[in-house]
Amino acid sequence: MTEKYITLGSNDLERSYNYYDAVMAALGAKVEAEYEGFTKCYKFPDGFCVWVGKTQNGETAEPGNGHTAGFAVDTIEMVKAAHAAALANGGFDEGAPGPRPLYGPDFYGGYARDPDGNKMSFVTHNAE
Repeated sequence: MTEKYITLGSNDLERSYNYYDAVMAALGAKVEAEYEGFTKCYKFPDGFCVWVGKTQNGETAEPGNGHTAGFAVDTIEMVKAAHAAALANGGFDEGAPGPRPLYGPDFYGGYARDPDGNKMSFVTHNAE
């Protein structure tokens, strides 16, 4: 497939797939592969992949403290759409979309956690 990827663990594949199907679509990614009962791959136009699935060792998937998967998008509207999709599909708000001057004058982002607690950001540098 690709060598550029991130894997996010899930303890409930159906719940996670509902979440990621919506969020990844808002970000412009499409389902590339699915191995029933184990994992699903979402591929971005640039080749980057997000794998969501059960852990390799069979233990409980747990989010890391201080880990954030960041997803760059082209527009503020995409940031808002991804954040809204996250919240509408079982995610949790970690910071509403808006400017973050601390990270630069044109940084605009929104933050959410997936149903398993994995934190992610949706970011653009094309702020209005």
